[in-house]
Amino acid sequence: MPVVRTTPLHALDAPDAGPPRRIELPDGTPVWLVTQYRDVSQVLTDPRLARSPVHTSGAATVVDSPNLLDSRDSITRQDGDPHLRLRRAVGRVFAPRTVEHMRPWVADVVRGLVDRLVAQGPPADLVTDYALPLPCMVMHRLLAVQHVPAERLLYWSQHAFAGASAVPEEGEHARGELADFTAALIAERRTRQGDDLVSSVIRAADKEGGIPQAALTHLIATMIVGGHDTTMTMLSNSLLYLLTEQPAAWTRLASGEQAAAALTERLLHMIPLGDREERPSHLLAATADLRVGGMMIRCGDFVTTDRVAANRDPAVFPGNPHDPETLFAPLPFPSLAFGAGRHYCLGTWLARAELQLALHQLARRLPHLCLAVTGDDVEWRHSTITRSPLHLPATW
Repeated sequence: MPVVRTTPLHALDAPDAGPPRRIELPDGTPVWLVTQYRDVSQVLTDPRLARSPVHTSGAATVVDSPNLLDSRDSITRQDGDPHLRLRRAVGRVFAPRTVEHMRPWVADVVRGLVDRLVAQGPPADLVTDYALPLPCMVMHRLLAVQHVPAERLLYWSQHAFAGASAVPEEGEHARGELADFTAALIAERRTRQGDDLVSSVIRAADKEGGIPQAALTHLIATMIVGGHDTTMTMLSNSLLYLLTEQPAAWTRLASGEQAAAALTERLLHMIPLGDREERPSHLLAATADLRVGGMMIRCGDFVTTDRVAANRDPAVFPGNPHDPETLFAPLPFPSLAFGAGRHYCLGTWLARAELQLALHQLARRLPHLCLAVTGDDVEWRHSTITRSPLHLPATW
């Protein structure tokens, strides 16, 4: 994967939020782009804007991709009852109350990693020594797959989310390997179930009924690779932002978990997972005429959203988002970073807990932590849906 030097995600420009407007995809397909917060909220929750019709043969060029998230079996591409069955099968596992029960042992993982950093002394790489092993260790325990090396999870995730422009040969083997591993894991847990996440999802899916094996396999494969990729990305990008531009926030972060929780919400809101230019938001298809932001969208039209622009809409989120006081202030409206409505990301509660604990413990134990690179010098890891630093050399 090529190394590219580019702008940190927290510093990316976003288009001004405005009325829906017509744009064209690279292949010439016309699409409505929605950028205002209230309009994006409507689009993400309106049942007349569906995901599965985008897979009709006439739109094949729009979504032709090996990406797990663009697969017809993906939960993100399901509507109606098929989507509801998949969501119910996994929903209880990642519910806020369930995640709260996980919090003590997630905190133990965080403390162990910080202890190791302190014991080995500076310098350290905050990606390879902290941001990467944390979610891998959490997912290892959740899935009960401690025998799978963290490097394998990362390898699978880099190729599982490949886009249409990726070289097919680069990811075909990795995705096949992940699919085979997931199928074997499901078969094993069906005969020898435990209290792990995979067993819980299988039991819920069997109780729910009507879930095709391909959709179940795809769901668990997405959890295997997506469960650590998002957290690693958010933690790495948050550390880059705080340690290069927000020294006062880093000091305040050490004061307690309440401050960490408030800051985490702001970071999730303002730092995107990746570049909009590299990974546009999912396409939706209008199944009926509807009006959005004063514009008439006709049945059959495609719609996409820019959630970065929506999250910076000054009509809803006034003021400077980088002001140290604003960073710890409650959001006036829910962030759209992880979607809304029936497609709201289920794993966000666990990602929140990991990010809160990881930032607070590191700031508390290493108050004088500083990076040995600037934001302009960072080398980046690119996947289709995320972008994060390859390394964050640090000292204290």
